[in-house]
Amino acid sequence: MITKERVLKALKKVYDPEIPVNIVDLGLIYGIEIKDNVVNIRMTMTAPGCPVAFLLVEMVKEAVREEVPEAKEVNVELVWDPPWTPDRMSEEAKRILGFKG
Repeated sequence: MITKERVLKALKKVYDPEIPVNIVDLGLIYGIEIKDNVVNIRMTMTAPGCPVAFLLVEMVKEAVREEVPEAKEVNVELVWDPPWTPDRMSEEAKRILGFKG
């Protein structure tokens, strides 16, 4: 059975090539919807002009396909609203990146 937890576990293996933190802890995942074994992911980038956006989307799809092989389809929608801010990061990510609270 496909669950949000399994999808999040897969996504935690995906790291932004420019930042040493996974995309879940960075706060880039805005939503996950699962219906009829199709996984739809809403995510953003740290900046609209992110040079690795296409690569990151492909990495997300591949990670979910590997960890959740019963997914018939994995779709990723890039969204820009609300804009990403460092406030979306987990406490662990803030610590790793040296953000002060």
